Amino acid sequence: MTRIDAKFAELKASGKKAFVAYVMAGDPDYEKSLEIVKSLPAAGVDVIELGLPFTDPMADGPTIQLAGQRALEGGMTLQKTLDLATEFRKDDDTTPIVMMGYYNPIHNRGVDTFLADAKAAGIDGLIIVDLPPEEDEELCIPAQKAGLNFIRLATPTTDDKRLPKVLQNTSGFVYYVSITGITGSAEAQANDVGPEVARIKAKTDLPVIVGFGIRTPETAEAIAGIADGAVVGSAIVAKIADGEPTDAVQAYVKTLADGAHRA
Repeated sequence: MTRIDAKFAELKASGKKAFVAYVMAGDPDYEKSLEIVKSLPAAGVDVIELGLPFTDPMADGPTIQLAGQRALEGGMTLQKTLDLATEFRKDDDTTPIVMMGYYNPIHNRGVDTFLADAKAAGIDGLIIVDLPPEEDEELCIPAQKAGLNFIRLATPTTDDKRLPKVLQNTSGFVYYVSITGITGSAEAQANDVGPEVARIKAKTDLPVIVGFGIRTPETAEAIAGIADGAVVGSAIVAKIADGEPTDAVQAYVKTLADGAHRA
C-alpha cells in the first residue's frame, strides 16, 4: 500500500473528501518552493502534486508554463526536484507526493534509474501527461512494479470506448480533467462534471479526483461534493507568481482545503 492508498483509505473511513494542491518545483526558486511545499500539509492539503519543470509543457496554461520557465531559469532540474522531495520527507513521512510532468526528463535519466531515485526521494505516484496507455510498458508498468502509483487523466473526450483502456493500469486515483483545453482556463461546473464522475466510478473502484478550473473555496466544495476530491493548481501558482509570502499562500490554500473538506 502506497501513501496515496493509505491517505484515501483514511479519508474514506472518516467520510472526508480529498484536497490536492499542485505547485511547480523550484518556483520561484528552490528555497521558497521548498518552504511552500513544507507549509501545505498544515493548510489541510491531503496530497501534494509536485510539478516537474519542462521546456515544452503542452497541456499547461500560461500560469503553469511561466512557473516552469521561472523554475528552469532558476536552475531547477529533475535531480533538484527529487532533492526537494527528499528534504520534505525529513519532516513529513505521511503526506503523499505525486510528481506531475512530461516524459522527456525521465527518459533522459533512464526509467530504472529514475524510478529507484524517485522511490528513494519519497515520491509516491506519477502523472505523466504525454504517455498514453498504449505506452504502458515504457513507464507505467515499471513504476507499478517499483511500488509507485501511476495516475491517469480522464477528460470530457474520454468516451465509453476509450475509458477501459485509460483505467487499465491506473492506480492511486483517477484524475478527471473537468474542462477541455489547458490548465487555468475555464471554471469547472459541478453540473457538468457530476455525470462524468459517475460514469468513471461505475467502471473503477479507484477514487476520482477532479482538477482544472477550480479557484475558489466554493468551487472546491461543489466539485468535491460530486467527486472524491478536488485539485487546485493554477490559482495557487498565480499567488506564488505574485510574490506572495509563504504564510499568505498557505492561508489561501487553507481556504480551498476547507472548502473541499466541507463537501
